Order: sequence, then structure tokens, then C-alpha cells
Amino acid sequence: PDGSQIAYLATTRDVTTIDSVAEDAHVWVIPARGGTGVALNDYHKGRTYSVKWSSNGKRPLLTAGEKGATPIYHPINSDAAIINHDYNSQITSFSSAKNLVTALIYSDETHPTEVRILPGTNGFEGNSKTLPLNQPNSNLLTQLQLSPMREFSFTNDGFDIQGWLVPPLNLDEKKKYPVILYIHGGPHGMHGYSFNATVQALAAKGYGVLLINPRGSSGYGQKFSDGCVNDWGGGDYRDLMRGVDVALEKFPFLDKDRMGVMGGSYGGYMTNWIVTQTNRFKAAIASASLSNLISFYSTSLYQDLLHAEFAGFPWDNYDKLWERSPLKHIKNVKTPTMLVHGEADNDVHITQAEEMYTALKMRGVDTMLVRYPREGHGIREPKHRVDNLQRVLDWFEKYLK
Repeated sequence: PDGSQIAYLATTRDVTTIDSVAEDAHVWVIPARGGTGVALNDYHKGRTYSVKWSSNGKRPLLTAGEKGATPIYHPINSDAAIINHDYNSQITSFSSAKNLVTALIYSDETHPTEVRILPGTNGFEGNSKTLPLNQPNSNLLTQLQLSPMREFSFTNDGFDIQGWLVPPLNLDEKKKYPVILYIHGGPHGMHGYSFNATVQALAAKGYGVLLINPRGSSGYGQKFSDGCVNDWGGGDYRDLMRGVDVALEKFPFLDKDRMGVMGGSYGGYMTNWIVTQTNRFKAAIASASLSNLISFYSTSLYQDLLHAEFAGFPWDNYDKLWERSPLKHIKNVKTPTMLVHGEADNDVHITQAEEMYTALKMRGVDTMLVRYPREGHGIREPKHRVDNLQRVLDWFEKYLK
């Protein structure tokens, strides 16, 4: 605010990309008059998402993902203090006022996005709680039953993995319930403490929903984030399968014979990959998914994604990209699979779904391709979202109930 310094986010690798960067960004500060930038929080195990100055200009404030949460921090030399004490939440944006009150865009597992405030200077010492300011869904929430998450953890191949189960509503632990493995996108995304309407709808319909952060997820340090680089469908797949096994043991009310899998973008890729590697799932839904990493390269806006994730060009790396393409292993698929895609998706072109659908159809696997006009990389129009959710529920109802 006094014009003396500039705070910014930066990465340092030669090949990095906003499309899906493996490298964790950190906060840097440089004198406005010129000079050398200094990394303030490169020790931090979380991925930094945004940085702003406090209104008095004394410190940069930042949001960073860590173990499913996205709190606000302020870096102090070699340490970071948490400002937001509602730790099990995700903060997507914030603004600091002159009196050091900070406004937050806040969400947690049972609260859709709302505006909260962190009052006064005490918040900077980590001993203040956020207070609701605007809760647009407050009346709706009084009419709904929501299912809080249950955290669990396990170790696989030397990595510590975090996951959550969202149990079915009105749970009777003496009964058995179908379960859905819900895989996040990225690959460097992160499940955690934010509201997910689809997950809650599945829980309300009697499903347990598994959310697991396999290696490659952000929020666990650089080594973990790099865990899937040049290895899509390798260690990340093993982490997910190990997580399913751990959850089945830890939560015996989950039915191992009635399991489904779903995900979007990279989660859609992993869904396609899973059905080519195992038949343990009885139904699958892949949204905005990849099926052929070779043709993906030439039809997507995401060329740098493969440069960063697979260390080069397809013509130099063809065998590896084809080996990790679900389409190569299509003969193994027996799982009924629904594919969902936006017709205007330039990130992952709809031809990726068409290739997978055609191959499944030709091989006699029960499949469906749902195309949404005008939609890009994700379904956004309200009528399409409602339609998509109903199709998800119908597909799992058909095969798991």
C-alpha cells in the first residue's frame, strides 16, 4: 500500500503451466524500485493460491491449501501463522480493510459459499474466529439434512494419504450401503473441507462417498504433488485402490459388492483408467474425461500440461503416453460407464469422450454419452446441472441399488 514493495506468486521450474501445474507456487516480495525477489514461504507445505497486502502494509496475507483446508496465513521469516481459526474450511478469496477486519469467501463441508469476517487485529495472532456476514443459503439449510465427513488416513508406498468418508444419511451401521469413489480433478487438485452438492445428494440417496487425495494432490508438499508426474495411472491409482480397501475395513457398513466410481477432468481420466484396470466397480461416470493422451495433445488447449506432466512432446514420448491412455486397455472393460461432456469444451475436447464411448459401444459394454450444448470444461447452466445430477443418480441407482 505504500508503494515500496510488490508481492506476487511465482514458480521457478523451466516448464510449468497454469493448465495443471505440479509445482507449488509461493509468495515472493521484490522492492518496487527493482532488485531481487525473495521467497517468503517456500518452506510451506501447502500450495499458495492468492496473496494480498494487509491494509496497513505491514505484511502480505496469503491463502494456501494444506491437508484439505485452505486457511489464511501471514508469513513471518521462516514460519507461517494461521489467521483463520476455523481451520477445517476453505477460503477462496479475502480482503483486508483499514481497521484490519478481513472479509472472507468461506465454505466448509456443511456450509455452501458465504461471506464471513475476521474481526480486528487479534485475528492476526491466530486467536479469533470468523463471524458470518452474509449467508444466502441460511433458510435453505434449515430444511436440509447434511452429512458431515469422517476423516481417515493410511500409508501407501511410503506416502501418507488423507481421505474422508461422507456417510449416507440416517446411517444404520448394522446395514450395508453402496459406496461411490469420487475422484478430484487436476491432477493437482485437493479434496477437503468445502461444500459439494453432488456428494451431499449422493449421501441423501443412501450412498457412502469416498474422497481420497492420492499422490499428485496439492496441499501435502512438493514431493507429494510431484508423485504422479510422468506416472498418471501409476502410484495415484494404487493410492486410490488402497484407500478403498482401507475404507471398507474401517467402515464395515460399506458394501464392497456395490461400488461405483466417478470424477471430472483428471478425475474423469482416472475413472476411465480404473475401469480398464479393475472390474471391482459396478458402475462408472466419467465427466470431461481424457481417454487418449496422444489425440488429447493435438485437440486441447493444454499442450503444456503434457510437457510438464510427461516431460516432453508426444513424438518423443509416444509409447509412455499410449501406455497410460485408457483407450489402449479398452479390451479389459466390463464396467457400465456413462460419459458426460460439454460440446464447447476446449480444454478437453469432446472427441475424448467420443473415442471412449465408441470403443465401449463396439465392445458391447453398457455405456451412454451425454452431450451438453454450450458447456465448456464443466457443467454450469442451472438446467444442465439439474439434468446431470439426475442422470448421475439414475445411473448409480440402476447398477448399485
